[in-house]
Amino acid sequence: MTHPLQTLVARHRAGDRRGITSVCSAHPAVIEAALRLGARTGETVLIEATCNQVNQDGGYTGMTPADFRRFVLEIAGRVGLDPGRVILGGDHLGPNPWKDLPAEAAMAKAETMIAAYAEAGFTKLHLDTSMGCAGEPAALADAETAARAARLARVAEAAESAADPVYVIGTEVPVPGGATHALSDLAVTTPQAAGATYQVHAEAFRAAGLEAAFSRVIGLVVQPGVEFGHSDVVRYDAAKARALSAALDGLPGAVFEAHSTDYQTPEALRALVGDGFAILKVGPWLTFALREALYALDAVADVLNGTPPQGRLMAEMDQVMQAAPRHWTSHYGGTAQEQWLMRHFSLSDRIRYYWPEPAAERAVTRVAERLRDRPCPAPVLAQFLPWAEAHAGGPLDVQDLLVAAAARVLDTYHTATHAPGA
Repeated sequence: MTHPLQTLVARHRAGDRRGITSVCSAHPAVIEAALRLGARTGETVLIEATCNQVNQDGGYTGMTPADFRRFVLEIAGRVGLDPGRVILGGDHLGPNPWKDLPAEAAMAKAETMIAAYAEAGFTKLHLDTSMGCAGEPAALADAETAARAARLARVAEAAESAADPVYVIGTEVPVPGGATHALSDLAVTTPQAAGATYQVHAEAFRAAGLEAAFSRVIGLVVQPGVEFGHSDVVRYDAAKARALSAALDGLPGAVFEAHSTDYQTPEALRALVGDGFAILKVGPWLTFALREALYALDAVADVLNGTPPQGRLMAEMDQVMQAAPRHWTSHYGGTAQEQWLMRHFSLSDRIRYYWPEPAAERAVTRVAERLRDRPCPAPVLAQFLPWAEAHAGGPLDVQDLLVAAAARVLDTYHTATHAPGA
């Protein structure tokens, strides 16, 4: 049976220049927004979990791949979306969570992880073995990366699953979650590098007797010249990526997968899809929008109580992040004031790791309770959430507004990947 992404790739390469959004988040409001969009449009929804987020040890979400599948499909059932229209993907599957271990130990953990993903019904698997482990260079040579990717593919192929997975490969993989330094420009992957990456993987899969698996490689991760840092975004420049885009002709059955497309303009996203970057990954932008909405709703609750905004939610979240700094200290440098700004407003949105914390959940619940049964006048809502005018005049439901905040971002991607005349 042909995988839906194989069909999309075939159509794209035949001139039907549409694409698909890869939703990389575990936040329930984001997942609900994505699934509601699928139910409304009739389109397939691609939701991906990363190796650090979801793995056999629970990841930072506390979920195994089987847990994540149940989590997503429960929401799909609630919003009325056929689970058959949900594609689950695994992102950056490789030794990254355990790269402080020796390579063999880290790869053994990665093999257990990819087996768990495949057995749980994840059918889009991004093989990312490009990072060095203990005692190795930070970035490995392409041949070693490809050999390790083939090793993981062999495990996935042997796993008990209902459908054959499709694969995404690549060695020029952007940093998950955005860059940690100021940005001005990026080096676009050269056509020669893209071709060499594809070829070395083909050879590694062939050497491992995995020709059938390689025939299901539908994507190659490259750098098209897009990235975001703490406060700056490198916009897509089609002219700089023209040669790379043309190189897609030499990669049969594949499209390019673009990571770190968050915060691009609608025009840039549309141009990326048209130029062959048919799989657009987005994550931090979605939870950044949720954080904006939550801080705004906290301010609205104060105003409805007759006081200026007190910033209570922001203060409580800062305490949560300071109490468990492991998710941000290596990413946010500078002075104490600069770190404070980044904790709350960095485009990398490291605060997203903290919303599941019990203290954070209690803080959000308090915001919802302060808004419950309190009609919000239109001018107040226009001050803090101008895009939510349809909710004015009645009580504000925090969950509904969080879903709406994520939906605004996802609508931008849906338009870009389904533009008329694509």
